[in-house]
Amino acid sequence: MNVAVSPTERRMSWGRLLLVAVLCLLAPGAFAQASSPADSRAQAVTQVVLGILSYARWPVEPAQLRLCIVGPTQYTDDLVKGTTQATGRPVVVQRLLADHPDIVNSCDAVYIGKLSGDERSRLFASLIGHPVLSISEGGDQCTVGSLFCLRVGDDQVSFEVNLDSVARSGVRIHPSVLQLSRRRALAP
Repeated sequence: MNVAVSPTERRMSWGRLLLVAVLCLLAPGAFAQASSPADSRAQAVTQVVLGILSYARWPVEPAQLRLCIVGPTQYTDDLVKGTTQATGRPVVVQRLLADHPDIVNSCDAVYIGKLSGDERSRLFASLIGHPVLSISEGGDQCTVGSLFCLRVGDDQVSFEVNLDSVARSGVRIHPSVLQLSRRRALAP
């Protein structure tokens, strides 16, 4: 179907196109949703957490992985939306208080934010003897009981592994993840 376009309409169309092009050059973020550094870090943390979870094996594999966020966090905005692992297994994310009475039956993994020393001690005491993978947002908690501790920088997210906690947890972690942690720890 051919549509006749008058010279005036053609000029208007080119004029609109030129206006959009100029606006894109002057304000490139005006038409695309810009990602802030905080959003980028949250997305990177999500990818690292999902990667760690994908290399973990529980004594009884959950069909739907339950990740609980405990305490105030900086980088879980992207995780809270809920997600699916690369394998297709859904991950249900929920926030719980550190003193939740049934945390070991509600969570296959916990992502730990900022907790007081008392809260952290009670949380780790409740996890003893239960196959719950723990990931701490702050690196200082790796010596206190978390299996994994994130190191969030401006350019990348890395992690450390507490091998003693892994051995006691009942959750098996693929050796490749442990080696990756060591390599990153040795890198300058």
